[in-house]
Amino acid sequence: MHEDGSLDLAATARHAEALIESGITGLIVLGSLGENQMLTAEEKRLVMREMIAAVKGRVPLLSGVAETSCAEACRYVRDGEAAGIDGFMLMPAMIYKTPDPAETLAHFRAVANATGLPIMLYNNPIPYGNDVTPEMFAQLADVKNFVALKESTGNTRRITDLRNLVGDRYAIFTGVDDLVLESAVLGIDGWVAGTGIAFPAQNQYLWDLMQAGEWAKALEIYRWFTPLLHLDIHVKFVQYIKLCVQEAGLGREWTRAPRLPLAGAEREAVLKIIHDGIAAAPQTPRRR
Repeated sequence: MHEDGSLDLAATARHAEALIESGITGLIVLGSLGENQMLTAEEKRLVMREMIAAVKGRVPLLSGVAETSCAEACRYVRDGEAAGIDGFMLMPAMIYKTPDPAETLAHFRAVANATGLPIMLYNNPIPYGNDVTPEMFAQLADVKNFVALKESTGNTRRITDLRNLVGDRYAIFTGVDDLVLESAVLGIDGWVAGTGIAFPAQNQYLWDLMQAGEWAKALEIYRWFTPLLHLDIHVKFVQYIKLCVQEAGLGREWTRAPRLPLAGAEREAVLKIIHDGIAAAPQTPRRR
């Protein structure tokens, strides 16, 4: 964003270019825990269209679905499919915390019925209070366009529980940065990275090492990365990661209210973590 809170679509496209050059195999915009809900309905669709044009089909492009009502979520995925997006990342209805799993399952099924595109289901019960359990994912296994899970409970036991219950029915991604190595050992298929958007070369290198089973090298990178990855799990992770992106030269820190810029001792503490990380950043092999 610009400092006044307006959208900076040119900067967003440049950032996407840097991520694609790093070797990512997919890109998600308008993440539900990011600033999706700070945007108007028209702005969300504008971002989606502009990113479709910028990515040009080079990697799959997904959009977060962060609507509160089921009807709006269905309308959003229909509009996204018409615009040419490749898929969606869907979580339970925002704001509405339900103790009834049937309501969450009904929401997911309704949105799936509104589009033929593939969907990654996103489970993040810590901030949202709606836990999608392995048993619930098993009940959704008959929905063909549910193809992947973003597992963000912070409990790596879930990965094995999911594998034991649903096997390879879904591709399993982690969404918790500072558990990625632990999750990779347990056999995940992907990583929806947070802090890594500020350090795309090192992020991709770490992922490649883990996929190759080069655990000693991966652990070395991970130990360097971990103080930065911790920034992804703080309540102010949007401000923290945007500050990382700025200090790494890939964008600016501006957010939209009610989020405020970091200030004082908190800002200085986060900057120290970022600058220490930049100073010690490991070299990565050049990608062909």
